Amino acid sequence: MTNREYIEAMVKKAKAAVDQVENYDQAQTDLMCKVAAKVCWDNAKLLGTTAYEETGMGILPSKINKNRIPAVTYEWMKGKPSVGVLEEDHVNNIITIAKPMGVVAGITPSTNPTSTAGFYSVICLKCRNAIILAPHPRARKATNLVADLIRAELKKIGAPEDLVQCLGTENEPDIELTNELTSVLMEESDMIIATGGAGMVKAAYSSGTPCYGVGQGNVQVLVDEGFTDFDTIAANVLASRTNDAGTNCTGEQTIYVPKDQKENLIKAFEAKGCFCVRDSASVDKLRNGIFPGGGPINRDVPGKQPKDALAAVGVEIPECPIALVDLESFGPSEQLAREILFPLVRINSYEDFEDALTQAKANLLFEGAGHSSSIYSHNDERILHAGMVLPVCRLSVKMPNVMVTGATNSNGMPPTITIGCGTWGGNSGSDNLNYTHLLNKTRIIRRIENAVDKAIDDIFKD
Repeated sequence: MTNREYIEAMVKKAKAAVDQVENYDQAQTDLMCKVAAKVCWDNAKLLGTTAYEETGMGILPSKINKNRIPAVTYEWMKGKPSVGVLEEDHVNNIITIAKPMGVVAGITPSTNPTSTAGFYSVICLKCRNAIILAPHPRARKATNLVADLIRAELKKIGAPEDLVQCLGTENEPDIELTNELTSVLMEESDMIIATGGAGMVKAAYSSGTPCYGVGQGNVQVLVDEGFTDFDTIAANVLASRTNDAGTNCTGEQTIYVPKDQKENLIKAFEAKGCFCVRDSASVDKLRNGIFPGGGPINRDVPGKQPKDALAAVGVEIPECPIALVDLESFGPSEQLAREILFPLVRINSYEDFEDALTQAKANLLFEGAGHSSSIYSHNDERILHAGMVLPVCRLSVKMPNVMVTGATNSNGMPPTITIGCGTWGGNSGSDNLNYTHLLNKTRIIRRIENAVDKAIDDIFKD
């Protein structure tokens, strides 16, 4: 069987499964979501352990905890319509009806192989879509395990198990074969949702199939003049940046603080066990070792603890939860201004708030535009101004930036693993991806009785 024939057979089974649930009502549809989310929750330890052992990235507690995201997503979706009539607009005489998109190709990363697979499956089932998961070659076993668990639960409730499939582990395919299979899958599917490296996301957008993808993170943190609760800042940043050993795209990367408060901020981090790299020779080693030759990130550092990551590039530091770097440069001339996938945070100072915005914007346009940033301020006008200036789709206020994923009830963002970054990040959307993006919609349109078109002079009248 050729690679294309292999994929075509999977797509054929997926389409047949979609046909079988075409007439499912909302209760039947939501039951599929419930069993899929619950089996991920019930097996969170198994899934997290499998992902951790297979990829060697991150930390085990975080890998386990991430598998709560399908459950949080199910909670957020409960009671929300995805079958039949979505809305009746009596003013404009339009009825909107939900329809499935069909077969979705779900591209999953090595950093979150099980939680992404569970999340994708739950939001696809909510729309009566089928999903075929395409795992990263370093996480095939973990992603297949998610599919197997959900398939078994679907079968128990009489739903077609082929609504969830995963590219298999046969013959231990290498990266080249994985890429070829994924490429064919993207061509044959009706929709693509992609979380992964920039190359894979670009390939998804280039496939000719409609796609939602993610952009790169590089979270900038603004500490406004007058905000001096540095203990809270340090606690929040630790909560985000240490999550899964810094592999989350939502982790804070650079903090901008007034010059006269920089040492106070660093002391607040040091009080929590962090270590600050200050000498220029060590900073140069980091600069040249993390991004050798200015190219992609050194593959020896993502998902490592700070002591081990820095040792890999020749810098010795003690055990610590986060390594700080005292850095006063920014933008395209500074390689360390890019996204770094282990617990390292740059500390930059500024003269005034506009200077902080200029530095943060330069770093984002260098890498990470569209994703998210964070601000600590008591001034609502400053917060709004930052939102106006920074090229990001999310600006979190006085909270761990990981919360922009919505995976907590402490804010109103839809829970997601796939963060749209708008055109800044080369994405087609700027939302937190959720089930509403995976519906086709039919609109029944009736005439608005006694409607009168305005005269041209009235249209342009002040």
